Amino acid sequence: MEKQNLPVVVVGAGPVGLAAAAHLVERGIEPLVLEAGASAATAVRDWAHVRLFSPWAEVTDPAAEKLLAPTGWTRPDGTTYPTGGDWTGQYLQPLADALGDKVRYGATVTGVARAGRDRIVDSGREEQPFTVHIRTADGGEERITARAVIDASGTWSTPGPMGANGLPALGERTAADRISYRVPDLRDPAVRARHAGRRTAVVGSGASAFTALALLADLAKEEPGTHALWVLRRGIGEATYGGGEADQLPARGALGLRAKAAVEDGHASAVTGFRTEAVERDDERLVLVAEDGRRLEPVDEVIVLTGFRPDLSFLSELRLALDERLEAPTALAPLIDPNVHSCGTVYPHGVKELSHPEQGVYLVGMKSYGRAPTFLALTGYEQVRSVTAALAGDHEAAERVELTLPETGVCGGAGLFDEPGTAQGDEGGGCCAAPATLRIGTGAPAASGGC
Repeated sequence: MEKQNLPVVVVGAGPVGLAAAAHLVERGIEPLVLEAGASAATAVRDWAHVRLFSPWAEVTDPAAEKLLAPTGWTRPDGTTYPTGGDWTGQYLQPLADALGDKVRYGATVTGVARAGRDRIVDSGREEQPFTVHIRTADGGEERITARAVIDASGTWSTPGPMGANGLPALGERTAADRISYRVPDLRDPAVRARHAGRRTAVVGSGASAFTALALLADLAKEEPGTHALWVLRRGIGEATYGGGEADQLPARGALGLRAKAAVEDGHASAVTGFRTEAVERDDERLVLVAEDGRRLEPVDEVIVLTGFRPDLSFLSELRLALDERLEAPTALAPLIDPNVHSCGTVYPHGVKELSHPEQGVYLVGMKSYGRAPTFLALTGYEQVRSVTAALAGDHEAAERVELTLPETGVCGGAGLFDEPGTAQGDEGGGCCAAPATLRIGTGAPAASGGC
């Protein structure tokens, strides 16, 4: 078959993957969305209990809305904030249903390559279509031929470990029965029982950690003896709790303030400059040990919320240009590098910043940010609008910027390796002095908002 007659394979039926499919349909290009789960937005369903910090107006895609309109769908009140469950039930699954057989469930992508060409071969490479290898729900294997591949598989399946060096701490794997890498759903009786009246260590400093602290503080008001131990690799400063009232995403700013209140009210205590090296057993409890030898008091549970990283294993036969630190596209990485800033400043970007030496393959959505922690759904929607325009040959639209993002109100250097107690003021990264940038937030789930 001619390459142009082949479908564009989209990996992942999450918010950005489904938006990519909607844009492809709008452009007259046949999409095929491959979703490993049994329904749309499998990852979002895992945090259905969490409320986004972006309102409905900022988490639906225009092309998707056009596709949904003939079904009788109406957008929820744009000023209200959905939970992950609301987002899935009222928008993402209906969108997948509207796409019909263009979405295939139970299809796990195990490899992507050029047809008849491994990574080494140059000859005739660009003329060849892509082959996408999948594993089906019943254990079978298939191969699909595609004209292009848009990888929107996200990073949810590969959370960061507790170890400060990026590897699991010694004993982390063997203590897995007491360690979670997700924001707890305290509505679940079994989950609630793991934390009620007990000591829980929360490792991490982003929106997900704020969420866990806020939820555990609420539990402490109902269940005496409940306490959170907040473990930070850096010190506490002006930017530790986010933008607060200066955040143009009010729900996200409020989330940081809730975490601050949890500490000030005594429901949580903070341990700073603690870079975990080992996890030890103390009967039924766990003891965290730092690189400097410090040992924390035993805890009953540990919640590790240290970010996410992309799974690049099934893309190993493709020629990707990825930053050596963030594992994000090299043209995008300098704009989102947390070593430089914590504002989440990023220039509007699209196909140009997302392209690779392997033409026709794009990493979009959370996956495009690699290990960087800053992302909004709006950013992903703009990415796929640009990418699909390029695939349709509309280069003017692909290069045009059609996005305005809210400011975070969070400034200063990221302080990824600062001394305990060092304040993080406005002088660290100076990113808020760059008037030509747009600031975006984090897509990690958050109790008072998360996308």
